[in-house]
Amino acid sequence: MTTTTDTFRAAPGDLVVVEGHHVGEARRRGEILEVLGEPGREHYRVRWEDGRETLYYPGSDARIEPAQRAGRRRRS
Repeated sequence: MTTTTDTFRAAPGDLVVVEGHHVGEARRRGEILEVLGEPGREHYRVRWEDGRETLYYPGSDARIEPAQRAGRRRRS
């Protein structure tokens, strides 16, 4: 599993995956459109699977999947 750390910085095109918080709650996936903030305090503009776009501040319930692993290409 890849997570956001000092050695890995998310980039546009990567996926953010958020695990459900309650039994039966679905996992959420979204494409990172923009990385905001400074290293170590990043947050993201994300387009979720349902088409909504939000600002997302990652927590311990989230992981980042690089675009290549997620079967997508990173955008420049």
